[in-house]
Amino acid sequence: MPTPEPFTITLKNGEEVKVNDHVYCSPSWGVRDGTPYSIARIMEFLPALGTPTFDKDGNRSEPITRVRLAWYYRPSDVSDRTVADCRLLLAAIYSEVCELSQLRSKCFVHHRDRISDLAGWKKRPDRFYFTRLFDPWLRKDFEVIPATTVRNVPAHIREVLISRYEYIVAEREVVPDLTDDLRLCETCKKWCPPAESLQCDRCKHFFHMECVTPPMLSKPSRGYGWTCAPCSRAHDEEVEGHERLRHHTPVAPKPKSNAPAARGRGRPRKDRVLAEKEENVEIKHFKMWPFRYFGLYTFAEDTLDPDDLIFPRAATRVGPKYQAVVPAAPGTADRPAGVEERGGDSTIEVLSLVNEMSPEEVEKQKLTLTRNEILRSSVDWLTEVTFRLTEAWLNKRDFATVSMRSPLRLRKWMKNETRYTDKEWTQNEIAAFEDAIQMHGAELRAVREEVGSRTMPEVVRFYGLWKNSKLKEENIRIRAARASGRAEAVDVAMQENTPEDDEGSIVTELKKGHNSCGACRTRESATWWKAPKGLPTNVLCDHCGLSWRKYADLNVRPIRDEPIVTKTKPGEKREGTPLNGGPTTKRAKTVSSQSTPPPAVTLLRCVACQCSGPVGKVLRCKQCQFRVHAGACGAIPDPATKDSWVCDLCQNEQSLEASLIPDCLLCPRMRRDPKKKLIYPPPDSYLRACKPTEGQAWVHVLCSVFIPEITYSDAARLRLVEGISAIPQYRWQNNCTLCDREDGAVIQCSECPAEYHVSCAWKQGHKFGFEMQQAKSSRREPHPTVEFKGTTGVMVPSVICKGHFGHKRQLYDLCDMSDSGETALQLYCKTYKQAQVSETHGLLRKARRLDKILEANGDASSSTSFDDSLPGAGPDPQCYRCRTEFSPFFHEVPVQGGAKAWLCHKCHAETRSAAYQQHPAMIGIGAA
Repeated sequence: MPTPEPFTITLKNGEEVKVNDHVYCSPSWGVRDGTPYSIARIMEFLPALGTPTFDKDGNRSEPITRVRLAWYYRPSDVSDRTVADCRLLLAAIYSEVCELSQLRSKCFVHHRDRISDLAGWKKRPDRFYFTRLFDPWLRKDFEVIPATTVRNVPAHIREVLISRYEYIVAEREVVPDLTDDLRLCETCKKWCPPAESLQCDRCKHFFHMECVTPPMLSKPSRGYGWTCAPCSRAHDEEVEGHERLRHHTPVAPKPKSNAPAARGRGRPRKDRVLAEKEENVEIKHFKMWPFRYFGLYTFAEDTLDPDDLIFPRAATRVGPKYQAVVPAAPGTADRPAGVEERGGDSTIEVLSLVNEMSPEEVEKQKLTLTRNEILRSSVDWLTEVTFRLTEAWLNKRDFATVSMRSPLRLRKWMKNETRYTDKEWTQNEIAAFEDAIQMHGAELRAVREEVGSRTMPEVVRFYGLWKNSKLKEENIRIRAARASGRAEAVDVAMQENTPEDDEGSIVTELKKGHNSCGACRTRESATWWKAPKGLPTNVLCDHCGLSWRKYADLNVRPIRDEPIVTKTKPGEKREGTPLNGGPTTKRAKTVSSQSTPPPAVTLLRCVACQCSGPVGKVLRCKQCQFRVHAGACGAIPDPATKDSWVCDLCQNEQSLEASLIPDCLLCPRMRRDPKKKLIYPPPDSYLRACKPTEGQAWVHVLCSVFIPEITYSDAARLRLVEGISAIPQYRWQNNCTLCDREDGAVIQCSECPAEYHVSCAWKQGHKFGFEMQQAKSSRREPHPTVEFKGTTGVMVPSVICKGHFGHKRQLYDLCDMSDSGETALQLYCKTYKQAQVSETHGLLRKARRLDKILEANGDASSSTSFDDSLPGAGPDPQCYRCRTEFSPFFHEVPVQGGAKAWLCHKCHAETRSAAYQQHPAMIGIGAA
């Protein structure tokens, strides 16, 4: 019967791949952040999520949109040590499911022992090799040897290993024992496992530890030898007989090496036919894996079980080395008075006696306790129902008295009541959990750090529930597809159409200052590729671009300075210089750079955009744990001190450069309980990002950015906020549509007339961003244009109510980054928020703003008739309450008789606050 042809898939570059082929895999350039391609082996092709791989007729479901890959690691991914060989990989027993569109091209990966000419193999493109395996959970390397070289195992076990697997994974110290000849016990003639056998130092025979007399409980300590009884007796006879004859000690043979024989010097042979045979050699796979672990912590008989785990293992943590040795309990005579003996009725708690109850009554009572079908199948709920029914049954109470309304319970060994189930997870916590799972996988400690508001036991329990819910959804879809008799239709929304690598990383037009390769400095190339960060330019030539993407290798040519040539007289000539007298400079040596970041990077979640990033891009306050992108809070961290960064509010508590009251001047005054010592603003909100003003007060970064009249003396750091007095009157007087308060400056929605405070809009979840608008030709002062992510125009801040779903505005988020690593907020503030510090001094700018306010108030007062009998009713306004003549703004209030008076902004805010608090104080004249 002819062998059926394997199922193949054609990639975008035209190459055909099948199962067990090796490929380059990578998402788009923006997603992978400039890292090289990953190398993996194809394990199986899969249809869309929720669709069974084969239908009820046994045909493969189409279309194929996903693929399961077994990953390889580069040495630089798991270690900081530099490895000169860019073709060396580390195998791994780790797989993931990826989109089919992420496969780039085909490559070849083989074990070192399968390659006869390693030098010739590495000279060919897309060729890699491996000799070791890295376990990402144990964080340890293991040796990989061919299964045929394992000889020190029983015959039936060796046959199973060779028939199933191509390679064996073991510790380095175990490899000589495995590749040695079969070792049999000299006493019982059975196989001697290395962990349970001893070798005599004189006769070199092997014995089981239980076969010697007396039996050995453990092996001798390191540095000590052991001899069997006949050899020990012979040695004693020699010593007693004073025999001076030298005892002949057999020389142990040299350990056999699995590496191929050493080749002679000279050029390696080029056998193209042999190389093609090595590329197409068939590798055995058992359950989609070509190797399994067979090392120190493996029982040889377990390998016969086809369901035995193939992953590397570590030593058990059971024993006196890891567990505490508890002394025996004191006797009854030594027991202190008043301490009851454990095990009695007063020291134990009965958890369940359902087996002694009537099943009909128990089931009937369970149905009456709740109508929620999901809750009836909850393990926590059923456990607590069982416990409470048992308690009622022991106390001879009616089951009708049992209630599940209270989630708290009191146990005998605890002082306070505890919940029998965890609190419901909020939508924000679930979103943070799912993002962390997608980023870290099953590393729940890292997931717990990302969630932040849950304990480790709660995260572990929720992970089990969340995983079961996902499996339930997938099983429901699969059963529905099988019941319909056809493959489930592919949901367009589920297909993550990853763009081609060429679309995301090829540079079509070179910019000024970036017209040469960042590695080799060439200025000519057929294709230009985007370069990773840290190079002099952001482009790579075709050769360096492919070398970085495929091999993670860059020969960076350093920038050299031209040597200073000293002028000499025409008749003088230094000995050894060329006849033409021109300066000679040696070409600088190239430096190999392999800066592929390791996969286990600490990521922090920004509270502004809810996206995660590495330490340095996302900063975490050392004191209050506030986490935000550096570009969203005006921070320029030093790479050496990025782990000890402190936010502005926490830093001010030590330096005392500004006010210790962190209330924002542009927001309504918050009412806080002075008895509760809470951090304000809270560190889990972006409103924690505050900047000092020119008057040593504080404003939110968000408020100062989205109120157009505000400027900065240093827009790069968003420091020393200016222009609060220049905010027009209507922003202070209009009520906020969210909190219905008047004390604060408001802004207007970009889609509707609604006005609200910036902080209120942020708390309500409104959309904040920056819109690129076309520059309009005007005779007035033109607006400067900027370029961001390939779009050129005028950047305008926009706030849109969360209820406007159909708006057509394209907004860039606060933390969206350009190719240069600059956020949209940074670019907007540097372009439109920078005060003219080079032309005027800070005090002069403040005086000019106050002059404009006084001029506007003076014009208004001259056109209004005042009653001279009232204080403050002259040509210069004066506050009726505090009698001050200086204020950013004076509010007009009516008085008796139709006359008018004035209140300064401070008194006006105090009266408004008193009115909101419903105090008996009156507003205006009655308050004086």
